[in-house]
Amino acid sequence: MTTEQGQARANRRIGGVINAMTVDVEDYFQVSALAPHIPRESWSARQCRVERNLDRILALFDRHGARGTFFTLGWIAERYPGAVRRIVDCGHELASHGYGHERVSDLDPDAFHADITRAKGLLEDVGGVAVHGYRAPSFSIGRSNLWALDLLARTGHRYSSSIYPVHHDHYGMPEAPRHPHRPTGEGGILEVPPATLSLAGRNLPAAGGGYFRLLPYAASRQALRRINRADAQPAVFYFHPWEIDPGQPRIPGIGLKTRFRHYLNLHRMEARLERLLADFQWDRMDRVFASALQQAPSHPEAPATAPGLA
Repeated sequence: MTTEQGQARANRRIGGVINAMTVDVEDYFQVSALAPHIPRESWSARQCRVERNLDRILALFDRHGARGTFFTLGWIAERYPGAVRRIVDCGHELASHGYGHERVSDLDPDAFHADITRAKGLLEDVGGVAVHGYRAPSFSIGRSNLWALDLLARTGHRYSSSIYPVHHDHYGMPEAPRHPHRPTGEGGILEVPPATLSLAGRNLPAAGGGYFRLLPYAASRQALRRINRADAQPAVFYFHPWEIDPGQPRIPGIGLKTRFRHYLNLHRMEARLERLLADFQWDRMDRVFASALQQAPSHPEAPATAPGLA
């Protein structure tokens, strides 16, 4: 299928709502849940599979005329600059996932400032485009560290997709709004949360990740349709390159729950993505939420007022 045919097919899909497709660009050995079993200093010696998986994703998106936002680690950009340039050359948005996949909840303001500044600079140098978006590793911004959003604004980021309004054992701020908002008040950075379904007074994850691999595809399709139709809102979906890679090395010694979450249905993921891309319209975060972003003021780099920064 040519790019033009893929775009024509996209124009015939469900409804008039265009959703945001996002990819968290990290490799299998950088996943937070596996961190206790994989020393950070061993990363460079491990078999890295992210580049070949990214090429498969780019081809998949092109077949369906879809564009997306790639939240990319600075660590990846530093080692695979060609892959980053291919993301940009294919018309996708390049955004930041931080430098080394450190959870924001594990960093103080000084360390977080250094991390996002380093990552943004690397991505912009390699990709040749401005980086406006940021997603915290493991959605690790919540009620206890909202100061991070001010630092993102002060370092030139225009939006974040880092607060997941759900209950989860590793992340989540269930009381947060389900749709784009400014957590730090009028004039603050725009937060665009991953998709959730409101059911019986509780927010259920509907944005992808392990739930997309666990549940039947029909459940995800129905949830996204409801967000588009009942909420009249775009949905933000995400996945990782390692999720389409059932041949990735298995990490020994990990617990049953972690093993279940990480490896479940990897062999089915790519086919499910094919269906998802065919059933809905998808575009980049900066275009799907362009109207809200236009209302957000610019914050040039300035001395930060968050705790720990003078």
